[in-house]
Amino acid sequence: MTTTTLAVLVPLLPFLGALTGLLLGRTAPGFVRPLAVLPTLASLALAAVVAARQGGDGALDAATELTPTGSVPIELALHIDGFAALTAVLVGTVATCVQIYSTGYLRDDPRYPSYAALVSLFTSAMLLVVYSGDLMVLLVGWEVMGICSYFLVGHYWETPEARAASLKAFLVTKLGDVPFLIGLFALAGDAGSFRITRILGAVANGGIEHPTLIALLLLAGVAGKSAQFPLHTWLPDAMAGPTPVSALIHAATMVAAGVYFIARLLPLFEASQAAMVVLAVMAAVTMAGSALAALAQDDIKRVLAYSTIGQLGYMTGALAVADRGAAVFHLLSHGAFKALLFLAAGVIIHAAGTNSLAAMSRMGHLRDRVPDAYWTMTVALLALAAIPPFSGFFSKEAVLGVAEHVVTGHTEHAPAAAGWIVLLAGLVTALLTAAYAMRLWLLAFRGHGTEAPDHGRQPLTMTAVLWVLAVPSLALGGFAFRALPDWFDGHDLTPTLTTSVLGTGVALAGGIVTYGAWRHTTAQAAARVPLGAVAAHPEGDAGRVEAEAIASHEPAYGDIAYAPDPSDPGRLLLGPLHRHAAAGFHLDAVYTALFVRPVRAGATLVRFLDREVVETYVRGAGTLPRWLGAAVRRAQTGNLQTYVSALLAGTVVLAVAAVLVATGA
Repeated sequence: MTTTTLAVLVPLLPFLGALTGLLLGRTAPGFVRPLAVLPTLASLALAAVVAARQGGDGALDAATELTPTGSVPIELALHIDGFAALTAVLVGTVATCVQIYSTGYLRDDPRYPSYAALVSLFTSAMLLVVYSGDLMVLLVGWEVMGICSYFLVGHYWETPEARAASLKAFLVTKLGDVPFLIGLFALAGDAGSFRITRILGAVANGGIEHPTLIALLLLAGVAGKSAQFPLHTWLPDAMAGPTPVSALIHAATMVAAGVYFIARLLPLFEASQAAMVVLAVMAAVTMAGSALAALAQDDIKRVLAYSTIGQLGYMTGALAVADRGAAVFHLLSHGAFKALLFLAAGVIIHAAGTNSLAAMSRMGHLRDRVPDAYWTMTVALLALAAIPPFSGFFSKEAVLGVAEHVVTGHTEHAPAAAGWIVLLAGLVTALLTAAYAMRLWLLAFRGHGTEAPDHGRQPLTMTAVLWVLAVPSLALGGFAFRALPDWFDGHDLTPTLTTSVLGTGVALAGGIVTYGAWRHTTAQAAARVPLGAVAAHPEGDAGRVEAEAIASHEPAYGDIAYAPDPSDPGRLLLGPLHRHAAAGFHLDAVYTALFVRPVRAGATLVRFLDREVVETYVRGAGTLPRWLGAAVRRAQTGNLQTYVSALLAGTVVLAVAAVLVATGA
C-alpha cells in the first residue's frame, strides 16, 4: 500500500470500529471488547508505519476536492509532516492503552459497549485533526471530539455531577468555537483556500490582511479546546467521567488539539506580535494559576486536571516564543506521563471500589496494596516535576531554552516581552509543579487517611498498561532529543545549561520544601491528636463533612465522610491563599455573576413579558370575537317561530327606516 492509503486508514479504522460497536454492542456482546481494542491497535500499527516511511524528510500532501462550493473549495486533504506523524503515534498509543485498560476497569459496566464505541470515535476524530490538510475537514474532527467528550464525561449520567460536568464541558468549548469558526472563515477568505499549505503560502507572501484579528479569534477556540485561561474551568469538573476517559482527554485528544492547531498555523500567529504577546500572557496565567490550584486540591484527579492545564500552558508558551518543535516535544512527553498518572490513579480508585478514595485526605497504606500503581506513578510524577533523566525534564527544558533564546536575542521570531513572560512563568510553575507532585505522592502513598477496604488484586489489563506507559515516561525525552531532531524542523532539542540548572534547581527546591512542610505538619498533627483521628464536629459527621466541603470548595464524596489530612503540606505552603486556590480562584463564581445570573434574569424578564404582556394582548384580541360568538350562538335557538318573528321585526324596522329616510328627503 502507498503511504497515502495507509494514512487514510489510520483514522478510518477506529471510526469503523466505533460504528460496528454501536450496531452490534447489544446484539453481540462477545465482540465488544475485540471491536474496541483491535481497530485502535491496527490504527496504531499503521500510524507507526506511516511515521517510519515519512520520517522527518518532508511533508506528505495529497488532496481531492470534496465538493464544488462555487467559492472557497473544501478538499479532502492530507498534510503529514514529522509533527503529524509523531502525534498520530502518540494518539494511537494512548488510545490503545485506554481501550485495553477499560476492559478491566469497566468490566461490570452495563454501558461499556457504547463507552468503547465512543472512545474509538473520539480517537478517530483526533486522528482526523492530526492528519487533515484542510481546515474545514479538521473542523469536523474538532467538533466530533466535542460531542464525544459530552457523552463520555457524562457516562455516569445518574449522578448530577456527571450531568453538570458534561454540559459545562460542551458549552464552554462551544463558547470558544464560535469565534474560532468566524476566524476560520476570515482566514479562508483572505487566503482563498482552506488548505493549510496554501494558507501558509499566503501568510509568507503577506496575503493575510488582518492577521491579528484572525489570530485572536482562533485563540478563543484554542483556549476552549485546550483548557487555557480563561476557558479552562470545564476541565477539572470533567473528572466526573470514568478515569480512562480522563486519561484519553488529557493525554492525547481534545486538549492537545488546540496546541497542535497553533503548531500547524504558527507562521500566521508569528505575523502578529500582539497575538504572540497575548498567547504568552495566556500561557503564563494558565501555568501559574493552575499550579497554585493543583497545590490546594484534595481530589487526586482534580490535581491531575489542573496539572494538565499547566502543562498545556508550557506548550502554548513554547508556541508564544515561536518554537513549535519544543511545543510538540512537550506534547508527546506529557501525553505519555499524564496518561500514566491518570491510569495509575484509576488503579488506586478501583482498588478501593469507590470514587471516594479519589480524596487524598482518605488515602493511606497504599504502597503495599497497589505496588504497580506506586512505582509507575512515582516515575510519572518525577517526569511531571521535570527531574532528570525522566522525559519531562528534556521536554520542559526545551520550552525554557527557547524562551531564553528569545530573551537573549538569539531569535527574532517572537517579541522579547513574550520570551520574558514565558521564561519567568515557566520557572515559577516548575517550582509549583514539583511541590504539588511531591504533595500528591506523600498524601497518596504515605498519608494517614482512613484505610479503605481491600478489593483484591487488579486485573492484568490495567496493571500491564501502566508499565507500558512507564517506558516512554522514563526514556522518551532522552531518546527524542538525540534521535529525532529532524522531525522537529531540525531544531536542536538538547537542554541548555542555564535553563537546565535553573529549572532543575527550582524543581528540587519545590519538592524539598514540600517534604519539609509535610514533616512539620505531620509532627504537629501527632502532637495534637493520634494519627488518623478525626476531630468531632458539633453537628456530627454529616455536619463536619458539609462544613469541610464548604470550607475547601470541594465536593463531599457521597455519604463517606472525610476530614482534611492534618499532615497536608498544601495548607501550610499556601496559607490564606489555600481557600481561594482550592476554589479555582473563584473563576466559576465570576462567570456566574457576569453571565449566568444576567442570562437567568433576562430569561425571567422574557418569561414575564411573554406571560403578562404578550399573552394579555393575545387573550384580549380573542375576547371580543368570543363574546360576539356567544351572542350569536344564543340567537340560534332552532325555533322556527322565533326566526319568523325576528324576520318580520327586521322587515318592519327596515320599512320604518325607509319611510323616515324618504320623509327626510
